[in-house]
Amino acid sequence: MDTQLLLILVLTFVIHLVGTLAYAFRIAGIRTGHIAIAFSLFNLLVLVSRISNSFQAPFLAKRVENAINDVAMHDLRTDFALVLVSASLATLVGAALIPTIQRYASRGVAAFKRDRSMLRLMGRSLTVRGVAVLASSAAWPRLRAFRRQGGFPALPVGMVLLNAAVSALWTVGVLSAIYAGALDPEYRVTASTLSALINGGATILMFVLVDPYLAGLTDDVVAGEAGEGHFRRIVAWMVAGRFAGTLLAQILLVPSAHVIVVAARWI
Repeated sequence: MDTQLLLILVLTFVIHLVGTLAYAFRIAGIRTGHIAIAFSLFNLLVLVSRISNSFQAPFLAKRVENAINDVAMHDLRTDFALVLVSASLATLVGAALIPTIQRYASRGVAAFKRDRSMLRLMGRSLTVRGVAVLASSAAWPRLRAFRRQGGFPALPVGMVLLNAAVSALWTVGVLSAIYAGALDPEYRVTASTLSALINGGATILMFVLVDPYLAGLTDDVVAGEAGEGHFRRIVAWMVAGRFAGTLLAQILLVPSAHVIVVAARWI
């Protein structure tokens, strides 16, 4: 594995790790009663994710360019498969970190509520005491979150499956657009701009169906109309759906790339 591929895998890992940890900040918002502050803290991680995303696509595109110029230099199908494996591993690691990050974020919300300074909060998190707080927040996820408990509503299977589909399309969207350039180098510039053809529908489904469902459930818990245990159970299954989506992306990569190639030739 060369340095360029390793860097791409690390960037992909960061992107999907941050995406998974969003659930931890929802739980922290519910637990503290300060949802807006919790999401404001999450935006710090979003900045890291967006910086990683801004570098991932160019590095992948360069790898495709190199492979076009020297076919024997790279096995692109294997490279892209490894990128998707990195996304799956990041989702699993993120799932394992949710209890820890939720506790740490809850303390961060309390600290921000007291100081009202994001810069001061960031500075304190980098101190020895900040690291100690993170260590003391460590906790492992519990499998009982996946089991139905007495009095809780049934699991929204359709929403979990929809989250898996949305995650698969989001995961594969940009990757398939870049991979399409290797399938038809003549239209690789056009193809690289057509990721929305794959993940556009996923974006619509996320903001029209999935995210409003979670937002409504969050408000229900805050209002006392649903239990926090039920919310944690839903989160556990939504993360499982997200992981399944990254696995499904392995199957969708090449077909999606072919769809983009057809569209690039037609435009």
